[in-house]
Amino acid sequence: MIHDLGKSDSIISQYVSEIRDNEVQQDRLRFRRNLERIGALLAHEVSKTLEWTDARVTTPLGTAKVRKLKSQPVVCSVLRAGLVMHDGILGIFDHADSGFVSAYRKHDESGGFHIHLGYITCPSVERRTLILADTMLATGQSVVVALAELLNQGTPSAVHVLTTIAATEGLSLVERSFPTAHIWAATIDEELNERAYIVPGLGDAGDLAYGAKLQA
Repeated sequence: MIHDLGKSDSIISQYVSEIRDNEVQQDRLRFRRNLERIGALLAHEVSKTLEWTDARVTTPLGTAKVRKLKSQPVVCSVLRAGLVMHDGILGIFDHADSGFVSAYRKHDESGGFHIHLGYITCPSVERRTLILADTMLATGQSVVVALAELLNQGTPSAVHVLTTIAATEGLSLVERSFPTAHIWAATIDEELNERAYIVPGLGDAGDLAYGAKLQA
């Protein structure tokens, strides 16, 4: 259920190259815009898997047979870096409902961390397509915690996880935890460093998008 868009050439690879570039990424507006565009492109791929239905619309010159989404998805993002992708996804699914999950790493003195779930706000996902955006999928723990909490809101008809850069370790954890979920990544890296950051990755996506934070 893993979809690696980096395996084939497309404009998404250009955006990934720019958000990785240490010099280019210092332009915070450009960094956010590229993440937003990646979110939109991933959402476009997801749209191909959804259910569609026939409909008719009235034009100034007659009636046209068209295809429309059978139902609108619920788009959720993991705060805070996921917010940028969220905007891009809503640019594709402009009638979707939205939800937000505060799940972040809480570091301890030993150098380890656990995922702290602050809050969740989300409509019912019962029998709906659930799309969860998290910019970086490193260990996969944030996504697993967020999805587990979201699934307490109901049983979706399908689950799609959208991420810009994923690590193989994180992909494995999400696959084991939610074997029916689709994971869409703009690219995949193999390594995590001693602090569980993706290598080569791009650094801290939240800091690059919104500025440095006080929390470690």
